[in-house]
Amino acid sequence: MSVRTRPDLGSLPAYVAGRTVPGAIKLASNEVPGGPLPSVRAAIADAAADVHRYPDMGVTALANRLARKYDFPVERVAVGCGSVALCQQLTQALCAPGDEVLFAWRSFEAYPIVTQIAGAKSVKVPLDATHTHDLDAMLAAITPRTKLIFVCNPNNPTGTANRHEELVRFLDQVPPHVVVALDEAYREFVTDPDVPDGMEFARTRDNVVVLRTFSKAYGLAGLRVGYLVGPAELAEVVRKVYIPFSVNSLAQIAALASLDAEDEMRERCAAIVTERQRVADELLALGYEVPETHANFVWLPLGDRALEFAEHALANKVVVRAFAGDGVRITISTREENDAFLQAARGFSR
Repeated sequence: MSVRTRPDLGSLPAYVAGRTVPGAIKLASNEVPGGPLPSVRAAIADAAADVHRYPDMGVTALANRLARKYDFPVERVAVGCGSVALCQQLTQALCAPGDEVLFAWRSFEAYPIVTQIAGAKSVKVPLDATHTHDLDAMLAAITPRTKLIFVCNPNNPTGTANRHEELVRFLDQVPPHVVVALDEAYREFVTDPDVPDGMEFARTRDNVVVLRTFSKAYGLAGLRVGYLVGPAELAEVVRKVYIPFSVNSLAQIAALASLDAEDEMRERCAAIVTERQRVADELLALGYEVPETHANFVWLPLGDRALEFAEHALANKVVVRAFAGDGVRITISTREENDAFLQAARGFSR
């Protein structure tokens, strides 16, 4: 081909989605069992009659509703096509070629992708011995080129979380011109009161933004809608690099309906948290190392045996998410599906 593309894209890591295998239980993508709540399904069905119309490009109703929910001016809210799109928009809005984006590793695999797309440089800081963000090491890695720091809390794929005091100490030491994005995609599954709600930091610090999503606890992964809350100036530049109409009309209606059904959502999350603890306890009893998790999944730091474990699980009709050389992430599902996974885990030779 005579057309020349960006040469650096040859080294761009591919985002790896959880596999779907016919006839197998899928515990690879952190989806919640059960789908959207009944009232949300009804709202989606009603809204389908209007999909010949363009969606509201400003996502006005949803942005206003989120602003009321968190008691922020609406100017401080940006809505995007899932929180991952907002990660990319934030990086594009802040970074020029040669700037640095700092994040823990292993963490959300989209971070190095969105960083390279923006022409910036990824700076990866290893997790600590408990598979949690090493915030002191992250502080030490900040340079004059650092523009953005992602802190995934709880962390994907390990499920671990940094506590309030250490996060405050970290934020106090980050230079004020460096933006910290607290990625809280799994916030609804947190039950430990010492794991902070990032909104308190977005409310009081002008270099902190919070990212959240309707994909996980609300069960709207297939519709792609997430949001950012932070300083008005940052929300504005994030909106400037938004792809027009990318939050579709069904997603907007479904998100609004989901906010009307939060009591039902919390009940579902409580059931998942109960199963999360049962699965973790069973794995610990089998002799696996299981870091403390605050998300809707558990992490097995199996290192070089991660792929072998995933293939063993697949042979037992269970699909899990392996990260070569690091570990395996297993989504918490129904009791029956979790039991099928646990049976597979019992049969893995360690």
